[in-house]
Amino acid sequence: MTALETGKLENKSIANPDAAFDELHRAFAAFRETNDERLAQLESRMSSDVVTEEKLARIDRALDETKSKLDRFALNSARPRLGGGVESDAIGLQHKGAFGLYMRAGEAAGLKAMEQKAMSAGSGPDGGYLVPVPAEREILRRMSTMSPIRAIASVREISGASLRRAFSTGGPASGWVAETDPRPQTGNQQIADMTFPAMELYAMPAATQTLLDDAVVDIEQWIADEVSVVFAEQEAAAFINGNGVNKPTGFLSYTKSTQAAWSHGKIAYVVSGAAGAFAASNPSDALVDLAYALKAGYRQNARFVMNRKTQAAIRKFKATTGEYLWAPPATLGGEATLMNFPVVEAEDMPDIAADSYSIAFGDFQRGYVVVDRVGVRVLRDPYSAKPYVLFYTTKRVGGGVQDYDAIKLMKFGTA
Repeated sequence: MTALETGKLENKSIANPDAAFDELHRAFAAFRETNDERLAQLESRMSSDVVTEEKLARIDRALDETKSKLDRFALNSARPRLGGGVESDAIGLQHKGAFGLYMRAGEAAGLKAMEQKAMSAGSGPDGGYLVPVPAEREILRRMSTMSPIRAIASVREISGASLRRAFSTGGPASGWVAETDPRPQTGNQQIADMTFPAMELYAMPAATQTLLDDAVVDIEQWIADEVSVVFAEQEAAAFINGNGVNKPTGFLSYTKSTQAAWSHGKIAYVVSGAAGAFAASNPSDALVDLAYALKAGYRQNARFVMNRKTQAAIRKFKATTGEYLWAPPATLGGEATLMNFPVVEAEDMPDIAADSYSIAFGDFQRGYVVVDRVGVRVLRDPYSAKPYVLFYTTKRVGGGVQDYDAIKLMKFGTA
């Protein structure tokens, strides 16, 4: 694939997603053909041609770029305008009007009156006012689209400071008895709880007074546009690598163990067979081991999570039948698959390196929980960065592993 063809691919993906989708499959067909040629060269003369390697790298980059553009197109097409619908709720209309007046001119009397009427604490310890419900829902919807772990995890809304879940550490005693046999007393069930606190996530977009004075500008839409991307980027990193200090606990931050030594509170891993790489012989066997380390009940809804570089390395793997293990999306807006399991691209997953945990596999809806405290707050600050007006926007988000047996990792090492 030449540079000119790659340029045409970019133009098609922006103007016509169907053409880009077709081009993605044509590019993957070219990738398979070139990689087969490279493998034949390795078998015949123990080394591949430099030109073939460069061609394969160019096609690989084109595949990544095309898939990224299709993902962005799907995101943009799913963004409805907040001001486009008719809001029938009178209270909602009042809140929208009072919020707009506060954002544009700093007049907070209307919002304060609404809070007193509703007997709700809309202003938190740090000040600020709740954004209207439609704007909050739009921010959360966009975050679900842009934050890969949020999109596949279980999401719970709370009104307090944390989510607490009870679970049984051993389960009650049980057994089989005949119809007339006496029932022995069962042992006491051991109950413990898991706590997932909601931490504060903030962004501070700035606006000119000219923008705020423009009556055509939808203020709710503007604030949703400004904060949804940065919120999604911050929480996406935390759900994977967060240390739990003033942020969620990422699933890579928990104690890890081999599958044989696994116990509650740990995330089990399988090894790749080589330090910082897949094994030289039958490298895809490690992926099979990873998939079958997960119990069948979890495997039905399981998916792989990795970054783009790791996915590029796996894209070259073939089954013994000659079929490639990685496949492009079967439909427009679909997901790429690996061994028929969906692949989630998360750029915050680590690159392949010695003893890195670069691939996760599991049922994340059962394994990881995202906690959203209801309400997105905005505090108007016209003083700190004059002549600009800052909007200190906060949301409380938490997260952590809720089922340690539902997620498995691949460690790129030998033990």
